[in-house]
Amino acid sequence: MKEVTLKQIAENLGISITTVSKALKDYPDVSAKTKARVKEEATKLNYKPNVFAVNLRTKESKTLGLIIPEVVHHFFSSVINGIIEQAEKKGYLVIILQSNENFELEKKQVELLISKRVDGIMISLASSTADISHINRIKELEIPLVMFDKISKLVDCSKIIIDDREAAYKATKHLIDQGCKRIAHFRGPLLPQNSIDRFLGYKKALEDHGITYDSSLVYICERVNYEDGRKAAQKLLDDHDDVDGIFTNTDLIAVGTIAVFNERGIKVPEQVSIMGFSNWFVSQAITPSLSTVDQPGYQMGKQTFKMLRKEIKAKKNKRRFTPTTVTLPTAVIKRNST
Repeated sequence: MKEVTLKQIAENLGISITTVSKALKDYPDVSAKTKARVKEEATKLNYKPNVFAVNLRTKESKTLGLIIPEVVHHFFSSVINGIIEQAEKKGYLVIILQSNENFELEKKQVELLISKRVDGIMISLASSTADISHINRIKELEIPLVMFDKISKLVDCSKIIIDDREAAYKATKHLIDQGCKRIAHFRGPLLPQNSIDRFLGYKKALEDHGITYDSSLVYICERVNYEDGRKAAQKLLDDHDDVDGIFTNTDLIAVGTIAVFNERGIKVPEQVSIMGFSNWFVSQAITPSLSTVDQPGYQMGKQTFKMLRKEIKAKKNKRRFTPTTVTLPTAVIKRNST
């Protein structure tokens, strides 16, 4: 079927194209009777506005780009839900891309979104991202940008984060409060800022409570997943027999750790207490249930979209916009693993 145009509606009703356009937009200088006739005819012909023409006129694509490391991760799926819910309310379409924690893929995805002329970009960096020139290119092109969760402090843009250092400090302190004195840390890769901050929070909590930091108790989990948790737990058991607490970078690592301990007959928390991070739904489903840090993914998604839209509106109205960092609160969730 041919696309129905304003001209066709105008010819059918014997009025001007301008009158049809105004009637569909509820302009006050068009009579109620004419508006009713135009809308009835538009419905009968199944008229749909030409989105491309509207976008060209308003200089908006009404599309946003979202790049995340993993879609399947519970935290990021919660972020997506928060973003999509807000975007739909404001008439935006969100293009969701997954970097798979791959720097080269992330660079290509940024270029793709730029070429699609999206109105703004939201991104959580891949763990392997060290060079941020592709992110700075977004800024150079004056495309509104918000980073969340895994961010770079070197980029001058708005950021929606948690205080990872403080959250890790509280998680480690909880283990200390349970009587743990030899606490291992299954950390994430060396690059992401949140991985660095969680390590620093762990280390500071030990120092503040008179526990000597031991680098041999820190194990790097490159993929921060279940298998990494299993490998780190097996290595820990080979290296040390006196550890009584473990703070892990994510719930998935903690679940892998608990699985190994269950298989080897090591009782949690009687022999070793375990803390996760994120409060993924699986943390309540395993045995024992996992103590963790509640990371507000859904709220982070909502705030990320709202901040991006604020910058988009400022740009459209040619107003100065000052990048803002919003830090969301976290909480320690105490369950049976501690």
